[in-house]
Amino acid sequence: MRLPVLALIALAPLAACSTVKEAVKGPELAPVGYPAALVPREQPILASAREPVPQPASANSLWRTGARAFFIDQRASRVGDILTVQIDINDSAQTSNASRSARSSEMSAGVPNFLGLESSLGRFFPGGFDPANAINTTSESSSNGSGSVTRSEKISLTIAAVVTAVLPNGNMMIQGTQEVRTNAELRQLTVAGIVRPEDITSANTIRHTQIAEARISYGGRGDISRVQKTPAGQSLVERFQPF
Repeated sequence: MRLPVLALIALAPLAACSTVKEAVKGPELAPVGYPAALVPREQPILASAREPVPQPASANSLWRTGARAFFIDQRASRVGDILTVQIDINDSAQTSNASRSARSSEMSAGVPNFLGLESSLGRFFPGGFDPANAINTTSESSSNGSGSVTRSEKISLTIAAVVTAVLPNGNMMIQGTQEVRTNAELRQLTVAGIVRPEDITSANTIRHTQIAEARISYGGRGDISRVQKTPAGQSLVERFQPF
């Protein structure tokens, strides 16, 4: 019994540090990984080699060795290739529920005969004792609850991402970051995930709905973001206060 308790005590500071960090800097995105339910958690990633540099064209020839021809697939397929990610999120959700319950119960019990001692029990109850009405209880309970959730999100952005790795089955891991600075405000867009070569269009684009393990972040930092953010001290108090 002591080992689990000691383990919990040892891990408590780590959990507190994680909570403090989240309260100060905000939530962080989870690392991109292949779904553990489909393949082993630790899967080797193969980095595809780049093609050799094209050589000068030979005499009386329009083509060079290693050059890409007009009829070769120009879509991203190797580490370092770039593809365009189209992010068009327009989600809305609304739920409402209510519950109500009530219950009442009543119980009566008597002890007319109890080993012939029912008449002697009156000595212990100076106010009188009636064996026919020894126990009588009643109870009532009721509860009401209701809740509703309304959410709406709309994001329309386009970002270029780079192929960072190629998995053994041909799927590719991509990652891209875009920063735009306006005066003293910096807006940052980050996208990462796993894509299939078959989902990339002939224009070398892919939609965000076709990215597995997608991680999309759109935020910023600067004067405006700092004013809109809850102060770290207030966030800590609200997170740890018991009431």
